[in-house]
Amino acid sequence: MSIDTLTPVLTANWGAERSWTLASYEEHGGYAGLRTALAMAPDDVITAVKDSGLRGRGGAGFPTGMKWGFIPQDNPKPKYLVVNADESEPGTCKDIPLMMASPHTLVEGVIISSYAIRAHQAFIYIRGEVLHVIRRVQAAVDEAYAAGHLGKNIHGTGYDLDIVVHAGAGAYICGEETALLEGLEGRRGQPRLRPPFPAVAGLYASPTVINNVESIASVPSIIANGADWFASMGTEKSKGFGIFSLSGHVTRPGQYEAPLGITLRELIDLAGGMRQGPDGQRHELKFWTPGGSSTPLLTAEHLDLPLDFEGMAEAGTMLGTRALQLFDETTCVVRAVLRWTEFYKHESCGKCTPCREGTWWLVQVLARLEKGVGSEEDLDLLLDQCDNILGRSFCALADGATSPISSSIKFFREEYLAHLTHGGCPFDPAASTVFATAGAQA
Repeated sequence: MSIDTLTPVLTANWGAERSWTLASYEEHGGYAGLRTALAMAPDDVITAVKDSGLRGRGGAGFPTGMKWGFIPQDNPKPKYLVVNADESEPGTCKDIPLMMASPHTLVEGVIISSYAIRAHQAFIYIRGEVLHVIRRVQAAVDEAYAAGHLGKNIHGTGYDLDIVVHAGAGAYICGEETALLEGLEGRRGQPRLRPPFPAVAGLYASPTVINNVESIASVPSIIANGADWFASMGTEKSKGFGIFSLSGHVTRPGQYEAPLGITLRELIDLAGGMRQGPDGQRHELKFWTPGGSSTPLLTAEHLDLPLDFEGMAEAGTMLGTRALQLFDETTCVVRAVLRWTEFYKHESCGKCTPCREGTWWLVQVLARLEKGVGSEEDLDLLLDQCDNILGRSFCALADGATSPISSSIKFFREEYLAHLTHGGCPFDPAASTVFATAGAQA
């Protein structure tokens, strides 16, 4: 697979010297999109984003321009833009590298997006644990103010905008947009009941647009190069490019920016293949997540599916955040799923019963199975629990907790049963063909 497959746009300047500074960013064409946007009518900016086909890069894949169009401009209340930079989905690692390497890409996107929806106040909500990222984004905002890109009468256009960089309190639940708004307003991060939706009554009960970092960071290049340029990449319904985060058992894990619709096989080739064992033999892919641990997992049978919203939906999963966690045959799927479920149990905000109680019980049954205690009926019990949780909680956290469980039982039921047969995990981490050998010995 040729390196030409990649489409470095958001990542194009990451290797530049001091890429996070204003001088370096402008040297690589930064803020050209802003000047173009300020010469356009706000509605024309929204139309350009709609025509580009940009869909939300935070997981849901909702058309970005359409979301902006939902803001009721006849509402006398102030309009707000909120950037969701609370990246905490297990396996997801694209927004934080982007903010570290090129924070001005995000800042420019925030200014253009705020201008389009006629907002004069924007917020960038960043995970509280990543203090180095918060400092870097704040420094970029300060540079933008000093250069006249922010503040009063930006570049003589009469448009005013202020950006606040807000540090979250470190809760996974605040990645959910309404829980994020609660946190911004100084309350405990818990999801809100909808309707009303944020576009009508969001931050401070005012019309609010909430977008992912990568969604907003994609806007400057769309405005600078044109909607047709962006729409020429990707697939028919999943336009443009995206950052694919490969982690786990590959030779070169990292960020790979490519058009939507690329396959995992192509990405693995770009990453140097699966890792090699001590004997020099290359390991085999066993299972993987297309969009973080809250998306149903897939297997090596799905290597050639297009990584776009439609292709993943047809396979019964979701593209999500393109957090591709790859696990080879030395990994126990039961143990991996248990670890993910423990995470969701810990991070449940406790507001609704299906999630608060359901994730606790999922861990209990999974832990029993992982230790080889219980019976085959526990698998049906797990699936029944998942069925009772799915679609019954305030937000998608509980739904995400069920995804790896139900999908792993679908593809690896025999592996769950092997734990019962062996009275524990049958895997030898040092083996190269673990389950095939363990299953035969069972």
